[in-house]
Amino acid sequence: MWSASNKCKMMDMDIEQIASNFILKNTSFSGKTAIILGSGLGEYAEVLTDRKYLDYSEIPYYPIPNVEGHTGELVIGKVFGKEIIIANGRVHCYEGYDRKRVTFAVRVLKKCGVQNLIITNSSGSLKIENKPGTLMIIKGHMDCTFQNHYQNLKLIKGNNYHSKKLIKLSEKVAIENEIKVTFGNYCWVLGPSYETPEEINYFKLYNGSAVGMSTLPEIEEAKEQGLDVLSLALLTNYAAGINKSILSHEEVIEVASKSKTKLIKILSGIIKGIKE
Repeated sequence: MWSASNKCKMMDMDIEQIASNFILKNTSFSGKTAIILGSGLGEYAEVLTDRKYLDYSEIPYYPIPNVEGHTGELVIGKVFGKEIIIANGRVHCYEGYDRKRVTFAVRVLKKCGVQNLIITNSSGSLKIENKPGTLMIIKGHMDCTFQNHYQNLKLIKGNNYHSKKLIKLSEKVAIENEIKVTFGNYCWVLGPSYETPEEINYFKLYNGSAVGMSTLPEIEEAKEQGLDVLSLALLTNYAAGINKSILSHEEVIEVASKSKTKLIKILSGIIKGIKE
């Protein structure tokens, strides 16, 4: 396991390259597609055949998650004969990691040869018609962290952030598998506390559709790395004030687990349809 002292000694080196070299040496990964799995969605990794595992703690400099539902391992294997790599679990800013560490995996995956990145998360629904268990394809995103006190909410869209070809493919796969999906805009908040009803109403004024504590930094870093990105949000609960339910992380994990069949069909179909 790599200690903090080891990290401090080599901060001036390309730590992403060191991490990717370690991964390639120990797995011989040669695929073009990666998936980042969010809260409670880790069971998808079991779909892969010829699986190889690398615990995050084995990989030099790799940040380790401390949140339930984030296993903390890379899984390399095949789906429909295509080799893919899965980051099973992620770290968040609310765990004390800065934005550069939160997006570490994206840069490492790029250096491993990845060109297509599928980002998943568990999110709260801002719309009463989008019930828990609904899968949302993200077409736009907003930074709602208010880290800059003078920040105005700005909805960001575009092919550089959300690949039109991957969105079209995911919609096709959903239709073929008779899975209802919705499209919407993702609102990023810092956490770890859940948002207030007042905040949710504010996000809705800017056409927000779902809220969560991850994903946006990964989307923006993937854009900087020139990756084709598809982001999927499993709506596991209603956001604060949408109905009278009490928010809990346990509910998120439970709904995510119940929706695994839907997620397996969607992700596997997308991987099958990606042209490498």
